[in-house]
Amino acid sequence: MIALPLLGAAILLLGGRRTNAWGHYLGVLMSLGSFVVAVLAFLQLAGGRYSIRLFDFIPGIADISLLVDPLSISFCLLITGVGSLIHIYSIGYMSHDPDRRRFFSYLNLFVAAMLLLVLSSNYVGLFIGWEGVGLASYLLIGFWQFKPTAAAAAKKAFIVNRVGDFGLLVGIFLMWTTFGSLAFGDISGKVGEASQGTLTAIGLLLLLGACGKSAQLPLQSWLLDAMEGPTPVSALIHAATMVTAGVYLVVRSGFIFEGAPTAQLVVTIVGVATLLAGAIIGCAKDDIKKGLAGSTMSQIGYMMLGAGLGPAGYAFAIGHLITHGFFKANMFLGAGSVMHGMNDEVNMRKYGGLFSVMKVTAVTFIIGYLAIIGFPLLSGYFTKDGIIETAMHHNQILGWLAVAGAGLTGFYMSRMVFMTFFGKRRWDSEAHPHESPAVMTVPLIILSIGSIFLGGYLVLSNRLMLFLAPAVGRPEELPVFHWNSVAGLATLALVAVGAVLAWFKYGKAEVPEVAPRGSFVTTFARRDLYGDALNEALLMRPGQWLTRIAVFFDNRGIDGLVNGLAATIGGSSGRLRRLQTGFARTYALSILFGAAVLAGALLLVGNL
Repeated sequence: MIALPLLGAAILLLGGRRTNAWGHYLGVLMSLGSFVVAVLAFLQLAGGRYSIRLFDFIPGIADISLLVDPLSISFCLLITGVGSLIHIYSIGYMSHDPDRRRFFSYLNLFVAAMLLLVLSSNYVGLFIGWEGVGLASYLLIGFWQFKPTAAAAAKKAFIVNRVGDFGLLVGIFLMWTTFGSLAFGDISGKVGEASQGTLTAIGLLLLLGACGKSAQLPLQSWLLDAMEGPTPVSALIHAATMVTAGVYLVVRSGFIFEGAPTAQLVVTIVGVATLLAGAIIGCAKDDIKKGLAGSTMSQIGYMMLGAGLGPAGYAFAIGHLITHGFFKANMFLGAGSVMHGMNDEVNMRKYGGLFSVMKVTAVTFIIGYLAIIGFPLLSGYFTKDGIIETAMHHNQILGWLAVAGAGLTGFYMSRMVFMTFFGKRRWDSEAHPHESPAVMTVPLIILSIGSIFLGGYLVLSNRLMLFLAPAVGRPEELPVFHWNSVAGLATLALVAVGAVLAWFKYGKAEVPEVAPRGSFVTTFARRDLYGDALNEALLMRPGQWLTRIAVFFDNRGIDGLVNGLAATIGGSSGRLRRLQTGFARTYALSILFGAAVLAGALLLVGNL
C-alpha cells in the first residue's frame, strides 16, 4: 500500500520532464494499485489484526512495523479509495498545467505518507508519516508558488503545524520515559502504571498535535489560507488525508485519554468550540472554497467531540470521518468543477443560476450538501446525529451546543447552494460556464453515491462499532439509533430553520454582487474570528521583539566583546610596531636610554 504511491512519487520526481507525457497516468495507477492492496488486506483481516515488522529504526527503542487492524484498514480504504478518485479528477482539472507531472508526484507522496501514519504500529512510525503529510501539504498548497498568496499560505500551514508537532514530539518523549516503549500495544498494557497527572500531560500534548493537523482551535488559522492550492489538493487535505490525522491520533491513543478524564474533557471542549467557530466562519464567506474550509473545521470538530467520548463515541467519530470523506470530497471537487467552468472565479456572488448549465455538478453537489446538513436517510444524518446523541448522554451542554452547530450548518451550506446554483445569473461577461468533462464528473457521481448510502450502512445494526471494537474497545451497552429522539428532532428542526433563513436571504431575495458591510458579527466571521490578529498579537509581535533583542545582544554583546578584544590587540600592536624601525641608531639610542634608566634605578636603590 505504501510502496506503490511512494514509488510513483520517486519515478515522477526523479524522471523529470521525461515523464510529462504520461506521469499523470502513472500517479493514478499507483494510487489505484494501493487501493486494490487495501481491499485485499481488508478481506484478509476478517475481524482480527496482524502486524508486519520491517526493520529497526532505533535499535532497542523502536522499529518500523505496520499494524493492520480494523481502525487502520478503515483509514486505508478511505485514503486510497477517495484519494484515487481525486487523482482521476485531477487529470481533467490539471490538464492545462505544464507541470502536472510534479503535481501528481506530490499527490502520490501525500497518500504514501498518510498510509504510513495510519499503518504504523508505534508512535515513531506515526510521527514519520505525520511529518511526511506536513511536507506534502506544504508542497501542494504552495504548488503554484509564483503566486505570493500561495507561497505565504504554504509557509503558514507549515509553521502552524510545527507548533502542533512540537506537542506531539514532547508527548512521545514523555511516553518513552514513562512506559519504556513507544508501541501502541505495550503502552496500552502499561497505562495503569502511570499517574493520572502524567496521563493528562501526555493526553494534552497529543491533543496539541491533533489540533495542528486537524485545524482545531487554537491552531486552525492555516486551513482557510490553504485554499490557495489547486482544488484537488483541498479535497485531498479535507476529505482523505491531513485533517483526519488528528482524529486518528486521538482515537488510536484512546487508552491514554480514557485514563485521563481531564484530557478527555478538553478534547470534547475543543471539538465543540471548533465546530461552532467553523460554522460561524462558513456563514460569512463568499469564497466557495473558504466556505467549505470553514465547514471542514466544523465537521472535524464533530469528530473530535465524538473522539473525546470514549468507546461509545469512537465509532461515530470514525463513521462521520468516513462519510465526511465522501461528501466533502464531492463538494470540493464540485466547487472545482464550478471554477473550471467559471474561469477560476471563486466568489459566489458572481455565480447564480448555474444549475441550468452544470446539471451533473449541481446534482452531485446538492447530494453532498444534503448529506452534510443531515437530511434524513443520507450519510451525515446517521453519523453526525450519532455523535450528538452520544454527547447528550455524556454532557447535555456539549450536546445542545452540537445541535446549535447543526443549525448553523443548515444555514451556511444552504446559502452556498442557493448563491451558486440558483437565483439570478451574476456572471461576468467573459464567463461561459459549461459542464466539466467525464473524467471530472464520474468521480463526483461515485462520491455522491457514497454520500447517500454509506452512513446508514455503517451505523445501522452497529456494523462499524462492532467492526472497530477489537481495535478501540466496545462500549458496555451498544447504542440504538433512535429515529424520534428529542436531540434528533431538535437537530432536524434547527437545520430546517437554517435552510429556510438562507432561502429567504439568498434564494428568494436578490444577492448583491458586492458584499454589504454587515454587522460586527459578520465582520468577526469574515476575518476568521480574528484568529490571525490573535496570533499576530500573541506570537508574531512578541517574536519580532525577541528577535530584535537577540540581534542587539548579538551585535553589542557577543560581537561587541569579540570585536572589542580584536580592536584592542590590533591597536596596541600597531603602536608597539612603531618601536621596530629597522634603524641601528634608533636601537642604539633605545639601549642607551634603557641602560641609563637601569643605572639610575640601581643608584637609587643603593642610596636607600
